[in-house]
Amino acid sequence: MTILEIAAPTFEWMPLAPLLAILLGACLGILVEAFVPRAYRYPVQVVLMIVTLLAAFGLLVANWVQDAKGLLAMGSVVLDGPTYVMWAALLVFGLLALLVFGERTLGRGVSAFAASAASTPGSAVELGAIAQRREHSEVFPLGLFAVLGMMVFVSAGDLIVLFIALEVMSLPLYLLSAMARHRRLLSQEAALKYFLLGAFSSAFFLFGIALLYGYAGSFDLSKIADAINGPTMGRGLLLTGMGLLAVGLLFKVGAVPFQSWVPDVYQGAPTPVTGFMAIGIKLAAVGGLLRVFYVALGAERWTWQPVIAVVAVLTMAIGVILALTQSDIKRLLAYSAVSHAGFLLTAVVGAMAEVPAGRLNSFGSISYYLIAYGFATIGSFAIVTMVRGEAGEATSIEAWAGLGQHHPALAGIFTFFLLSFAGIPLTGGFIGKWAVFAAAWAGGYPWLAITGIGFSLVAAYLYLRVIVVMFFRPAGAGGHVGSASLLTWLPIAISALATLVLGLIPGPLMQLISGAEVFLR
Repeated sequence: MTILEIAAPTFEWMPLAPLLAILLGACLGILVEAFVPRAYRYPVQVVLMIVTLLAAFGLLVANWVQDAKGLLAMGSVVLDGPTYVMWAALLVFGLLALLVFGERTLGRGVSAFAASAASTPGSAVELGAIAQRREHSEVFPLGLFAVLGMMVFVSAGDLIVLFIALEVMSLPLYLLSAMARHRRLLSQEAALKYFLLGAFSSAFFLFGIALLYGYAGSFDLSKIADAINGPTMGRGLLLTGMGLLAVGLLFKVGAVPFQSWVPDVYQGAPTPVTGFMAIGIKLAAVGGLLRVFYVALGAERWTWQPVIAVVAVLTMAIGVILALTQSDIKRLLAYSAVSHAGFLLTAVVGAMAEVPAGRLNSFGSISYYLIAYGFATIGSFAIVTMVRGEAGEATSIEAWAGLGQHHPALAGIFTFFLLSFAGIPLTGGFIGKWAVFAAAWAGGYPWLAITGIGFSLVAAYLYLRVIVVMFFRPAGAGGHVGSASLLTWLPIAISALATLVLGLIPGPLMQLISGAEVFLR
């Protein structure tokens, strides 16, 4: 009689320490909500959040220096060069965005989050909570759980872990989107739309996973690649599963035709949450998309490349054209984010094409673009929180008239971020766009690169329109700039400095990324 031998599960503690640190910090944040008196929760949560993210970043750097790589947790998590780059970016942007969560000076001693998010807007319960100056300090552990999901999403080694990470990333954001202190109904409407459409896309994603499993007999990305290279059955399951999987991923990226949630959620969610989502979701979604399409489906790139190219063109076109018609600064930045998704997809089509030594490949180009875009995004939405009206934030573009005359420093920094979005030289955005268009060209899609350049020129107008309003329109009965604390000014200052450095001295970051562009299988 044969004895079945079952191998003991393995778990690499030190390489996985950054993830464990975030998980521990988020769980401690929940305990803080349960046991710490309400009066002390806010400062405890802010300190815990900062310590958690700094500790995770320190552990990440320690592992990176030691070049710790491999398939971890029995192949569930892949630790390679792209993982290090994406994890580092997520931790930095997560820290900057969550700092803005803690701002209370702008709201006369209270945060941007509702006093009682679960109650009906305008009800006696909510009014009583406002009178008692309550606030939701659990937004910090929710943010940490979202960061954890994003980090696992970009490093998942199989499709089941990828789906679990997707839900861990999304569920806290559904809640956070509904917690705006002002314009409560708009916030709840945005969260409901986000939840329903997100659940719908998750169903497509899960169905695609099931079909790919039926084709390959495994959820493992590398084994799916092996099944494609050595097929034993028809390609019907493969192509259908690949298409459904792409729907779920492109929804999170915010690409056309799955972009309808972006403007509504960006406008309705609390602005600190909007800034967090704008870069966090995009970075995680693009990172997951790259791992799935390059590692598992790389051999099928001749099938999906033309489809992604068409999606990229439509995304750039719809994003730029609809942004031109917006009168709300948050919706304008939302459609701008859609157009940037299209620019990113032009490099995805490059599909890891061979490039000369010293040049970034597709992953490197996308990473540089995301980092440059991320700093400008975090800084921009932090500034949006500072422009106030009688009922909270003044998001109408006309309310920004005269900002350059009364607050030239703040308007100048915001202008610098807009120029980076437009891809103007001497900003990080210019280098990022050059990199992604070069990747598309090297991948055999010069027409796509030229199309992207054309849409970039058109997009420059919508950013210049905001600059003209700030500097060349007389101040009206709009907004004023609130007095923010270091929790808002620090992300703005760091973002402005990083945007400048990435535009003037791109070499160090390019060199760092170029040494970490290889996906493990």
